[in-house]
Amino acid sequence: MTETNAAPASAAGASPRPHSIHHVNFPTTDVERTKEWYARVFGMHHVDVSMLSNTKVLLMSRNNFELHFTPVDEMRKMAPFHYAMEVEDWDGFLAHLKAIGVRHTKPVERPQNQSKFCYIHDPDGTMIELTYHGRRDY
Repeated sequence: MTETNAAPASAAGASPRPHSIHHVNFPTTDVERTKEWYARVFGMHHVDVSMLSNTKVLLMSRNNFELHFTPVDEMRKMAPFHYAMEVEDWDGFLAHLKAIGVRHTKPVERPQNQSKFCYIHDPDGTMIELTYHGRRDY
């Protein structure tokens, strides 16, 4: 039996399916504040790409993924739009947020797979879902 919805291989033999999301770009009203917050909350570091382009962008990395931020004068409300950040240690990460003074919504556990989630907001109000899948291999 063959799979009818499988994507055909490309000429080079590689799959034409997406591998992963490389980065997402968000607006920011304060580059330095955003840089400090994402470093403090998610342990990200700044990658200086100013010499590569005349477009102003803040690039933050965890080495396995990146977030980009474009400076704007005024923030447009993004809610209810959000992105999700998966954490490896649920209790440890919530303790980290408490220690650095970042508030989160009440955690919820999904009964169908015992995954957990809650929400935080960055300094510009961008909503971030924190999620944890305890059964997932890291």
